[in-house]
Amino acid sequence: MEKPIRIVKDTMIGIRLPDYSRHSPIVASVLGKNPGPFTGPGTNTYLIGRGRRPLILDTGAGVPVYPDLLARGLEELCASRELDKIVVTHAHGDHLGGVRQIRPRFGDLAVLKMPWPGHDAIAGAPITPLADGDEVTAEGATLRAVFTPGHAPDHLCYYLEQERAIFTGDVILGAGTTVIPDDTGDLGQYMNSLKRLLQLDPDLIYPAHGPVIRNAREKIREYIAHRELREQQVLDALRAGPLQVMAIVKRIYIDVPEFLHNAAASSVRSHLRKLYKEGVVAEEEDNRWRLN
Repeated sequence: MEKPIRIVKDTMIGIRLPDYSRHSPIVASVLGKNPGPFTGPGTNTYLIGRGRRPLILDTGAGVPVYPDLLARGLEELCASRELDKIVVTHAHGDHLGGVRQIRPRFGDLAVLKMPWPGHDAIAGAPITPLADGDEVTAEGATLRAVFTPGHAPDHLCYYLEQERAIFTGDVILGAGTTVIPDDTGDLGQYMNSLKRLLQLDPDLIYPAHGPVIRNAREKIREYIAHRELREQQVLDALRAGPLQVMAIVKRIYIDVPEFLHNAAASSVRSHLRKLYKEGVVAEEEDNRWRLN
C-alpha cells in the first residue's frame, strides 16, 4: 500500500465565511476581514454570552472596516451596542491587533490574556493576567483557560463548559494546519497541547480561522496523526543522507504550491528542533541535518 503524503488534506485557500454568524444561543462570530493563505477568510472574533453585554474573544488584526462591522454584528446578533470585556488567545497581531479599535468604540474594556512580555504592547492597553485554569464569565457562559503553548508561548485555549466546546485560537484551525513559528514556537509543546485538548473530550471546536468544527475529537486526533506523519517523513528523508531544510521540504511537500514552501520550511525546522532535543538528529556546519 502506498504511504500517505499527508493526513490533513483540506486548506484555508478559497474558504469563504459570512461577515457575521450566530452559532448557538451563546456563541456568535464577526469576521476580522484579514484574509490570507494562513488566516483563511480572516480571524474569527467571537461574541460569547446570552445577555446584551457579551465578551469578545480575539479582536482581529486592526483592519479599518472591522469596527463598523463589529458594531453591525453586535446589533444584529446580540441586539446590543455594548461589550463586557476583551479576552485574547495569544499576542499575535491578528488576534490582539484590534484592541486599539475596539476600546475607543466600546469603552475602556479590560483586556484579559496570559501575559507575554515584549509582545503585548500592540494592544495599547493594560493586560489583566490570565493563567491556566482561570475562569472568565459572561451571562450564561463560563470559559476556562487552558494553557496550550507551542504555536505561541502565551497561547490559551478556552473551554466553554455549557457546550463542551473549545475556542482553540491557532492551535487547531477550521481547515489546514497551523504554523509553528521558527522563533517562538515549540513543536514538542504543541504536541502536548493537542493531547491536552483531546483529554477534555470536546464536542465542538470554535477555531480562530475557518469554519466551526463539529467532529472535535476526530479533528484533534487527525492533527496529532498529521504531525506524527510529518516527523516520520523528515526521518525518512534524512536516511538518504544529510540534507538542508529546503531539500527536505521538496521531498516531503510534493503536493504543496511552491509559494508555501517557506512556511513548510518553518514546520520542518520545528520538527528538526524537536528531534534535536530528543537526541535523534544533529545539525552540521553547512546547515545540513543528519540522523544521529
